[in-house]
Amino acid sequence: MPADLPAASGRRRPGVRAASFALHTSVLAALLAASSAPTPLYPLYQQRWNLSALTITVVFAAYALALLLALTTAGRLSDHLGRRPVLVGALALQAVAMTLLAAADGPGLLIAARALQGAATGAATTAAGAALLDLGHPDRASRSARANAIAPIAGMAAGVLGSTLLVRFTAHPASTAFVALAALSALQAAAVAFTEETAARRPGALRSLRPRLTPPPAARRALALSGTGVAAVWALGGYYSSLGPALTTLVDPRAPRTAGGLLFLTLTTAAALAMAATRGRPPAATAVAGCVLVLPSAALALAALHGAGLPALFGAAALAGTAFGAVTQAAMTMTLAPLHQRDRAAALASFHVLSYLSMGLPAMAAGALTQLHGPRLTAHGYVTGAAVLALVAAVSLAAGRDRDPGPRSARPARTTENDHLYAHPHADPHDHQHPTKDTAHHAHLAR
Repeated sequence: MPADLPAASGRRRPGVRAASFALHTSVLAALLAASSAPTPLYPLYQQRWNLSALTITVVFAAYALALLLALTTAGRLSDHLGRRPVLVGALALQAVAMTLLAAADGPGLLIAARALQGAATGAATTAAGAALLDLGHPDRASRSARANAIAPIAGMAAGVLGSTLLVRFTAHPASTAFVALAALSALQAAAVAFTEETAARRPGALRSLRPRLTPPPAARRALALSGTGVAAVWALGGYYSSLGPALTTLVDPRAPRTAGGLLFLTLTTAAALAMAATRGRPPAATAVAGCVLVLPSAALALAALHGAGLPALFGAAALAGTAFGAVTQAAMTMTLAPLHQRDRAAALASFHVLSYLSMGLPAMAAGALTQLHGPRLTAHGYVTGAAVLALVAAVSLAAGRDRDPGPRSARPARTTENDHLYAHPHADPHDHQHPTKDTAHHAHLAR
């Protein structure tokens, strides 16, 4: 077998492939569960160490900036070294970060641990997500794109719910949560080490570490079309994630300390349900509908700030989550479905850079502005800005769809040699003289 092919791609049995797909999906979910787990714990940190809202924003920013740095440097590494070694190393680093979070005794260690976690998450999410695309059947590329969209959202919901329950029912919620997550990361690293490699090794690993923000050419059109909508909904995600506890207290000073976590749980649960409900829908139309939903969400959030109370705020979070899920899944499908194997990790890295910049930068700015102008005025500006951005996105998406009713992103990806082996596991990788009927059909679709 040629050296540039995964060692056992031709022998991968359907059951083994399904188990590997489930494992990599669980890795994505666990990574994002760990990312959202601190949200319900922020009020405890504030009370225990007398932290300001700005300090909490710095904790969030440390994670987001480290993640972005990892995405722009190591995000393409698995396209060269393979998915397995990158993912095992990143999960080991994640286990160390979780251990440090469990032992944190002040803001300094908390910030350092979150930065380490961000680096691990940035490297791992692209490798795991690209492995899902590798493992997906060539005829059902959108299934892998959906897994890349749904698993992180489900993970965020699980992380918030788990931490909220620990805050409510245990004496040491932080240490309990992070010790459990450290153990899970270590177990997943061990499991991934025993999986088969899904990607061909290619030269250029060191060169791939040079920071780069531009997506591969095959993904640029879809990202340009959906990028404004992604920015709007992920900005709202950052708003409810980092400032949720302060927001619930602003709306109702008597709100329980778990209310901030429940607010973000509402958003992530609605996002996961929206992804399930929009499965198989035309992605461009789904993205337009999601962007439009930001407008009533913003109206409810503003009403909550003017006396409508927590019910309006939770309604706003539910609508924001629905928009988040619809736009994210649609953008993922448009961006990832048509890609060759060699571009998958790079495209995921570009998508995540856009997403986390949109989540992190506005949230950091809001934390700083809260210190200068107070939380109420800052909340007004944040929500209004997200609504305007979503409206612009809806108009541009609708215009782009009208110009091109049959976008290339809706077509299946061109079949690679590995895809041929996945579709026909007993095929000889050297036999290119007699393509199968299915392979010829894939090539016809690619044209």
